[in-house]
Amino acid sequence: MRPSLFIAAALAVLALAPVDQAAAQSSGDKPLSLIVPFSPGGGTDILSRMLAPKLAEKLGTSVVVENRPGAAGAIAAQHVARSAPDGRTLLVGSTSEIGVNPSLYPKLPYDVARDFAPVAALADTPMVLVVNPASPIKTAQDLVTRAKASPGQLLFASAGVGSGAHLAAELFFHVTGTKLSHVPYKGVGPAMAEIVGTQKDMMIFTTLPSSTSFARSGQLRVVAVSSKERMAIVPDIPTFIESGVPGYEVYYWYGLMAPSATPIDTRRRIHAAVTEILKQPDTLASLSRQGLQPTLRTAEEFDAFIKADMARWAVVVKAADIKPDQ
Repeated sequence: MRPSLFIAAALAVLALAPVDQAAAQSSGDKPLSLIVPFSPGGGTDILSRMLAPKLAEKLGTSVVVENRPGAAGAIAAQHVARSAPDGRTLLVGSTSEIGVNPSLYPKLPYDVARDFAPVAALADTPMVLVVNPASPIKTAQDLVTRAKASPGQLLFASAGVGSGAHLAAELFFHVTGTKLSHVPYKGVGPAMAEIVGTQKDMMIFTTLPSSTSFARSGQLRVVAVSSKERMAIVPDIPTFIESGVPGYEVYYWYGLMAPSATPIDTRRRIHAAVTEILKQPDTLASLSRQGLQPTLRTAEEFDAFIKADMARWAVVVKAADIKPDQ
């Protein structure tokens, strides 16, 4: 099914996913719901379940994690946009449905600027270039050299059209003046499995957390990381910048978004709680183990960041002429 048709069909259903109770509700008050746009087990879900009990303790209320996957994150985003602006329903937003979707899908059922108020940035993680250990590509410059020598002949996988993996690759091509052929999969898991198994000449740009277990087992090789500086979790992996690709600094980010009419005092209270949580030593340790970095921004800084992120990906989507049905 074409993604644009898939979004329309999925939104017509809006099936409610199971709810995970993060803290027992101690009163008759409505719990605070963290709405996750993806299925359990992914980065957004892991981060949300790490945050929920801590947020419950700080705010003195029940917090639940609610997965509403589907339609490239649009189901969850629409649900939150239409929720009561009482601070009890928050979207755990990310690069996908906030940064990329507005440029990729012309008929989204939500408008980021109109429907959401940024509450608190949470964390981000850099992207990495990953290849099979048998691949001759051992540095970012190896990829640039080979891609320029054989335009469009090398293959790169992604978790689907418009996914973080896809857009990170397209940005790399934009920065380096290269081009590879896209092979989209239904999720990063199947793509990584193919590179490990049958597609040994294929590569993928993916998030750091999704690649570490494969790298540690020797099934895949991490070539470069898209952070400004090397990551403590993979200290031996060079950045793209130090590998001769200036300007290639990419992060997949996560943050809390509320319906736009949510009172500012309510948003400030949640922001303050999140800030305290992100400074806790055990939180920092948990994030680091996942390859995540806390992002301490004011709500105004987070808002400016989102606008810049949307503009950046709009340029990439247009330059690469990415269509939902590719």
